[in-house]
Amino acid sequence: MAGGRSSRFGTDKAAAVYEGRPLIEHMRALASARTDAVVVIGRAGGILDLPGPNLGPLGGIAAALDHAAAHGFTTVLTLPCDMPRLPEPLIGALLTRTPSYCSDAPVIGHWPAALCGDLLRHIASDPRRSVLGWARSVGALPIPAPVPLANVNTPDDLLAL
Repeated sequence: MAGGRSSRFGTDKAAAVYEGRPLIEHMRALASARTDAVVVIGRAGGILDLPGPNLGPLGGIAAALDHAAAHGFTTVLTLPCDMPRLPEPLIGALLTRTPSYCSDAPVIGHWPAALCGDLLRHIASDPRRSVLGWARSVGALPIPAPVPLANVNTPDDLLAL
């Protein structure tokens, strides 16, 4: 998931370089090792949010679910582009359960593609557009991260990594 305005970061966060590669490439490598296909959501050249722009992470998750269903995939692993140090045990735990999400960062989740319609209805009816609220409404299993997660929101966060 690489949408958002990067307003706290000041420039395109997904393109910010960490350990010699853009943040988005770290996430692509992590996802490629554990999934059958990787798609980028929420930016030019990728898949656009559903049902439209500026809906936050739920719009990106909806786009991913819709894309997965249209291409014969049954589940989706959602990862944000700004957490290049996700612990492998967290990814493994998520992939053994569906629906599930990281209780420390709900945008990280494993979702059945069949939930796309439910999510689109949720987006239309809940003005808060909370990933956590939707995850709870579909009975997703919360999985805590085994270590504190590093989230890059500002240039200082990137330097701290």
